[in-house]
Amino acid sequence: MATKVREMTVVTPSASHPNPLISHDKLRQLYSMMLKCRLLDELARMLRKQAGFEDDRDSSIGQEAIAVGAAIDLRPEDTVAPSRDDFILSYIKGAPLVALFSQLYERTTRPDRGRVLPDDSEYAPQHIIIPASTLDAQLDLCTDIAVTNQRKKNDKVVMVFSGEKAASPDAWHQALHFAGVRSLPIVFVCANNMLAESASAQPEESFDNISPKADGFGFDFPGITVDGKDAVAMYRVAHEAVERARFGGGPTLIEAQTFPEYGPNYLDLAQYRAADTVEEWESSDPIAAMERYLTGKGLFSEGWKKEIIAAFQQELDAAVEVAEDDRCGASA
Repeated sequence: MATKVREMTVVTPSASHPNPLISHDKLRQLYSMMLKCRLLDELARMLRKQAGFEDDRDSSIGQEAIAVGAAIDLRPEDTVAPSRDDFILSYIKGAPLVALFSQLYERTTRPDRGRVLPDDSEYAPQHIIIPASTLDAQLDLCTDIAVTNQRKKNDKVVMVFSGEKAASPDAWHQALHFAGVRSLPIVFVCANNMLAESASAQPEESFDNISPKADGFGFDFPGITVDGKDAVAMYRVAHEAVERARFGGGPTLIEAQTFPEYGPNYLDLAQYRAADTVEEWESSDPIAAMERYLTGKGLFSEGWKKEIIAAFQQELDAAVEVAEDDRCGASA
């Protein structure tokens, strides 16, 4: 039987062509969560810099539409597997801010009580699993969970996030093939940001060729390319993929084409990128784009934005205060 592969490019609905499937409340929720994720990431970057951390962790700034659009409707019992670049995913999934900042500070109040690296934010009550030491281990765990869910017929879904650098290793291909053959309830979200380590990813993986990799992974394994700066488009595709997986339709590969604000090292402004490319992508900041979209629908005001920022800043300050007050380190 020939493999069926469905590809499509998603364009943001305009004010004159609204998407009737997304309520006004949901659109505002998408924007509010994206804005909170931006504030959370900016604060985490600042705190890490102040603490002297110098690792290769990426920032999520500029990629909020991918994380929020994909994960905002996941249920508490669904499993999400962030990549090391996705500090904000734990918050979207429901992990408390105190737990996230305790993780950052390596405090005893953090969920693992000091047993993993800072920022690798596992939170069992929300079925958030930390990035494993190897891609193979991470994918094995995710497919094992999906197999268990399928056997129990419990309609739970697994969502796995990765970067475009994961699109080449054999483990990634094997996991997608296994998920396709078994028709597992799993959604793979691959953020293609055109960057490798301090260079363009294009020589290894061209910018538009990841989603067709679903070809051959199963008899009905959609590979869908989405504008990763477009929260509405991302939400529409991810919502469909999750519902499809939840009700026995099998896996989906979502390629979210994006461009991070920062380079592979989150303190690196990625100055090696071509200036015209930087200007093109910076002009489509996902939060600014969502503001324009909501404005066109009469759903946005600067006053509302300020209210979100003020209220969330209070939550952030309170969480940081609790994390800073735990002076016991990771001794327990």
